[in-house]
Amino acid sequence: MLIDLKNRHAVVTGSTAGIGFAIAAGLAESGARVVINGRTQHKVAAAMRALNEKVPGAKIEGVAADLAHADGVAAFVKQVPETDILINNMGIFEPKPFDEIGDSDWMRFFETNVMSGVRLSRAYLPGMRRQNWGRIVFISSESAVHIPVEMIHYGMTKTAQLAISRGLAETVAGTGITVNAVLPGPTRSEGVSDFFGKMAREQGVSQAQMEKDFIAQHRPTSLLGRLATVEEVANMVVYVSSPQASATNGAALRVDGGVVRSIV
Repeated sequence: MLIDLKNRHAVVTGSTAGIGFAIAAGLAESGARVVINGRTQHKVAAAMRALNEKVPGAKIEGVAADLAHADGVAAFVKQVPETDILINNMGIFEPKPFDEIGDSDWMRFFETNVMSGVRLSRAYLPGMRRQNWGRIVFISSESAVHIPVEMIHYGMTKTAQLAISRGLAETVAGTGITVNAVLPGPTRSEGVSDFFGKMAREQGVSQAQMEKDFIAQHRPTSLLGRLATVEEVANMVVYVSSPQASATNGAALRVDGGVVRSIV
């Protein structure tokens, strides 16, 4: 299958590192013109340099904006008024006991992980309707299905993304627009790698051992038996962003390594 996204414009939020960067690289490799986004100009510029090295000749732009707030989304959309492909990837996570999660934490997670995608989808959907083609993808998580007790507020936002994705897909039924959610499992992104590295140092073991122990203890149903790579997640996102994925709509697509024990 040859995925050709030439003449398509893509926005990938939170794409200066990790899964978002891998998605941006995959879309660029397929010929799309990609907008990289991060909170600071420094990180955006560094990611653009890295992507140019990884994909020579890539057509990329960079827009620094904090999409966790309505004014940040408005500023971003002002610079990027339309797009064909929207990847709502930006998100935060933080292990915290339930009784220590205050109201401000709940709202911060909801604004960042959920409302950023809602606001951007609302902004770009009219343009997609006009051309009768578009792709909106929410990067959710297997935590949407298996709510992690160590960060319930995070799991809540990932479940909310599934509801929004399905509902939005139904609002564009019969058009050339598709809306889907992708659910990664434990993935070796920079943030997750730093998290495991910190835990490994605290417990006096290697990071590789810490990751292995985590899978064995907390994700024992994993068929993959290891953390996924960011590229493995990005491959699914690039496919679902393509013309070839026109019959995939309103779906929750798992790239979780088989963690969720379900046949559907």
